[in-house]
Amino acid sequence: MKLSDYAKKAGVSYQTAWRWWQKGHLTGYQLPSGTIIITEEGEKKTDKIACIYARVSNAENKDNLERQAERLKDYAIARGYQIYKVVKEIGSGLNDNRPKLAKVLTDSHYNILVVEHKDRLARFGTNYIELLLKEMGKTVEIVNHSEDKQNELMEDLIAIITSFCSRLYGLRRSKRKIEKIIAELRERS
Repeated sequence: MKLSDYAKKAGVSYQTAWRWWQKGHLTGYQLPSGTIIITEEGEKKTDKIACIYARVSNAENKDNLERQAERLKDYAIARGYQIYKVVKEIGSGLNDNRPKLAKVLTDSHYNILVVEHKDRLARFGTNYIELLLKEMGKTVEIVNHSEDKQNELMEDLIAIITSFCSRLYGLRRSKRKIEKIIAELRERS
């Protein structure tokens, strides 16, 4: 099939498919006219069906949500996964009532859940989500693991403080309080 047809089938832009061709990620050949033909070997069906979940905390980061979803689609396609669905959600990772995530977790049409960072799935309890999905025959694939454990611990502490400040002081005042607490924590470390 032509490269343009492959790009449509894979759900990516022609430019992305062209980059993959140039890097050698696709199997095929180029005609003397310049047309690129992707062979059947590169098209074979996979049993790895991925659902992509992208999340940002607020609507101000909507551009980041789109970029996050594109990065995850590129990752899944490069790994040879068939993409079942791309779910984009705006909501706090501390909120345990996210309707789109609930639908993703109960959906039976995929076997790999792809997320960019552990905290994009949930701020707390991701290990429980992973265990439950494993019991359902699914895996969670976290694309970007943080290697700096101290940074991860600091982020968890900030998330807890954010949650408590939001409840204690209200949304407007919490932002100022959080900024003060973060500044103090950074000065001390």
